[in-house]
Amino acid sequence: MTRASAIDNAAQYFDTGQFATELSELVAHETESQTQEKAAELPRYLEEALVPRLRSIGFSCAIHPNPVPDAGPILVAERIEDDSSPTILSYGHGDVTRAQTDQWRNGLHPFRLVDDGDRLFGRGTADNKGQHLINLAALSSVIDARGSLGFNIRILVEMGEEMGSPGLSNFCATHKENLAADVLIASDGPRLQSDTPTMFMGSRGGYSFDLIVDLRDGAHHSGNWGGLLADPAMILAQALSTITDVRGQIQIPEWRPTSLTEEIRHALRNLPVGEDGGPKIDEDWGEESLTPAERVFGWNSFAILAMKSGVPEAPVNAISGYAKAACQLRFVVGTDQSGILPALRRHLDARGFEIVNIKPHDRGFFDATRTSPDHPWVSFVARSLEDTSGKQPHILPNLAGSLPNEVFSDVLGLPTVWVPHSYRGCSQHAPNEHVLKSVSRDALRAMAGLFWDIGDLARPL
Repeated sequence: MTRASAIDNAAQYFDTGQFATELSELVAHETESQTQEKAAELPRYLEEALVPRLRSIGFSCAIHPNPVPDAGPILVAERIEDDSSPTILSYGHGDVTRAQTDQWRNGLHPFRLVDDGDRLFGRGTADNKGQHLINLAALSSVIDARGSLGFNIRILVEMGEEMGSPGLSNFCATHKENLAADVLIASDGPRLQSDTPTMFMGSRGGYSFDLIVDLRDGAHHSGNWGGLLADPAMILAQALSTITDVRGQIQIPEWRPTSLTEEIRHALRNLPVGEDGGPKIDEDWGEESLTPAERVFGWNSFAILAMKSGVPEAPVNAISGYAKAACQLRFVVGTDQSGILPALRRHLDARGFEIVNIKPHDRGFFDATRTSPDHPWVSFVARSLEDTSGKQPHILPNLAGSLPNEVFSDVLGLPTVWVPHSYRGCSQHAPNEHVLKSVSRDALRAMAGLFWDIGDLARPL
């Protein structure tokens, strides 16, 4: 009945192959929330893959319909041991992004786990099935070692995160009392470096929208009409070029954050950025006065996700009548989400681009959130991770990507601490998604140690 016993249990779970076996079972569920034909897989994942696993370690479970029609269901599980003990809320999502089956490497399939060296391939291994499986296995390891957790826990698993978490905010507002906790401790996203634990306390927000120039129906011969008809692609390209300068520095004043304080700069100092399985970063891209860590974790970034005019796959000698760019602003705390598109409208109009239409994406946004790096729960989790790994964790004020963290921080009013179990080169949302076995084993040990330490707390922090 020791901390070391719980950690050894978690390591043995991995070493005996049980982790890979159970992850294979989760990956086999084709839970593409972005594909309507797979809608029946979403409740099946909760009913067949998670509920039996949770009930086997003493959780009561309830699957709720989503408040948004046709959106994926939501599972709430809880294990309450003592009302005076700390209560943790955890979170995961069982849906995955589109499979892209024909783009995976030979020998791989998105819904079949493939073991290759230090990698376990399969859709959802990194995002997010592997991550919530690690946390469930770590909880089980503590129960086996102690006979109990020593704290209370509620777990929420949604099936629509890859669709922007429709209905999650309304669900949590309605069930706020049943989701009451002292802190959110959950796992998603990548470590900064695969060999060192990472923590983050929120996420950048994301706002997606289209810029459209629609001038006329159909295309017209470029020889007969060139020089006479305005080219929508040229107009759109010129408009886009005003949003940033040549190195991607944002030119819209309202999009430039004011929240990069000395406290945040200090937290970001000396944090590693780039590579670790990902591409080499471009040092001459982004805000020139900032460090790479400040650019990606403490600043806003604008990206053009896709562009189209005419038929790129088979161009013809014709001037298109239509052009569209799918765009996205990633933004930090301090950026007024409601003012993002009005500021863009003013910016384009002032430069003569009234003809460019702005169309926000349905469910295309997350808000920006951040718990202070000085919060007691942050310090507690950091000490626990260091005790287990022997390394000081990398502590980020917020993830560079986006998560529905505002539901937990703003709607439920919780401090939020995320401990990710993937790495930056995992290919999530892309073909060949995978987790590293070395990171998974390390994460199992770290979370078993953390859950043990929470059980030692006499009262909430």
